[in-house]
Amino acid sequence: MSESPTLEVVICTYNNAVMLDGALARLAAQNGIEGECWSCLVVDNNCSDNTADVVQRYIAEEKIPGLRIVPEPEQGLTPARLRGVRSSSAPWIAFVDDDCFLRPDWIANAVAFAASHPAAGAFGGKVALDWEVEPPSYARAFTYCFAEQDHGDTERKVPFLAGAGLVVNRTALTACGWSEGPLVADRVGKSLVSGGDVEIALRIAGSGREMWYVPQCELHHQIPARRTTLHYMVSMNRNLGISQALADALVFEGSISEWFAQATVNAAKQIAHVPRQAVRAARRRKLRTEMWIQTNFMFGQFLGFWRILRMSSSRQRELLGRARRPFVRETSGQREVA
Repeated sequence: MSESPTLEVVICTYNNAVMLDGALARLAAQNGIEGECWSCLVVDNNCSDNTADVVQRYIAEEKIPGLRIVPEPEQGLTPARLRGVRSSSAPWIAFVDDDCFLRPDWIANAVAFAASHPAAGAFGGKVALDWEVEPPSYARAFTYCFAEQDHGDTERKVPFLAGAGLVVNRTALTACGWSEGPLVADRVGKSLVSGGDVEIALRIAGSGREMWYVPQCELHHQIPARRTTLHYMVSMNRNLGISQALADALVFEGSISEWFAQATVNAAKQIAHVPRQAVRAARRRKLRTEMWIQTNFMFGQFLGFWRILRMSSSRQRELLGRARRPFVRETSGQREVA
């Protein structure tokens, strides 16, 4: 590929070769695209399975433009995404998970939208869930755990976007400072702690860039049966609660003492609702399960609250309101506002 493509699809993967094979198969089947306007980069985050063999097979088939694989030795989704961004020069970067299967016209629609909205900060499409088996009712009650996204069938500006299939403008990613210093760690290995994609969306939106929902960029998120067990859902929601606390801090405008006061009030309000919810749950078994999951989300928020309290004062200042402040870059002893 002689010139930098318009869009780089970045797939970060860790020991998920079977699912990655399916994701690459969907990319190889993309249609309605003229010219070499896109390419794909797989970031190998210390895989010990046959991930490299899977990618090499698709490279040999030459059905995915510019397909290549790069290693990232630091474990975790955030450093893997950073590696993908820094290993590409495309103006638009699509973060596609290895368990996301794109619709055949996804690339064509994404490239077209990027061309018609060059100033947008980010966009994302419809995220439908493909269950490996019929899930328990409690799993369907918490589909946000799986990045489900559906704002209808019309393009529209939105205040937030899910991380699955998130397409970001490189200039927006640089301007908000994420490329030089992400603050929220995302999944590390099999850990369920998340929040990295939340930080990206919040910081881009906080920089003043528009975010768009583009329904024609539809993908299907594969949900294996092991991710619908009660144990998994409880653990996932507890970690999402931690992420929520960190996200709230990212958009909080005020001092650490003001944040502490507001967080304490919010926690008290949540605790006040528990007795009423417990009474309702006692009457129905289904509600008991859902309340247990929701309670773990609340517990996660307290853990996140405690995590922030234990940070150094400099780290707290760096985190609080980061998504609401202009990014300042130090250049040759001078401060430059991006």
